[in-house]
Amino acid sequence: MGYHGWQGNPPRTGDEARRRIVEAATACIDRVGLAKTSLSDIAAEAGVTRQTVYRYFPKLPDILAAVAIAGVEAFAERMERHLAKFASPAEVAVESVLFSLHTVPREPYLGLLLEAGEADVFTGAVTSPQSFALGARILRNVPVDWAAADVTTDDDFHGLAEILMRLFLSFLQYPSTPAPTDDQLRTLVRRWLGPTLGQ
Repeated sequence: MGYHGWQGNPPRTGDEARRRIVEAATACIDRVGLAKTSLSDIAAEAGVTRQTVYRYFPKLPDILAAVAIAGVEAFAERMERHLAKFASPAEVAVESVLFSLHTVPREPYLGLLLEAGEADVFTGAVTSPQSFALGARILRNVPVDWAAADVTTDDDFHGLAEILMRLFLSFLQYPSTPAPTDDQLRTLVRRWLGPTLGQ
């Protein structure tokens, strides 16, 4: 199954193989940065050939997407802590967009795809079912009265997360000229989302 090498410790499953390649890629990026990280470097770090890496990840952007996703839990925890400062569903919705706009491009792993110029891969990652599920979980964990905003079911949280993530993606990839201030963005998002969420 392509387990040649692996520093004498072959993985037991394909999932474990992929995880170890992602860990190797993360180690390389941490050590020398994205610009100097190649598939050869990742293969050497994992103790396998380039062909083995290709078997699990056909292109470097596929590895970068996996690295970004692996680092998303830490981002989710920071976002939850930030959103817990706000008192209403509408404020949480607005601030989730602002937080993402400021934070994602600077995230050590989430920002990789933007840094690498892989906008399509980034868009695919942000609009994946897994991302929407993560967004729904973040919203659900924020201690506000979601029922007052008629957000109660899994479908409600998933739908709200999808709208907010698509809005964030649009602001990020197609910025206005001149760039609005944070207060202007808050006003815009609150004006059109606020009434839906009881503000």
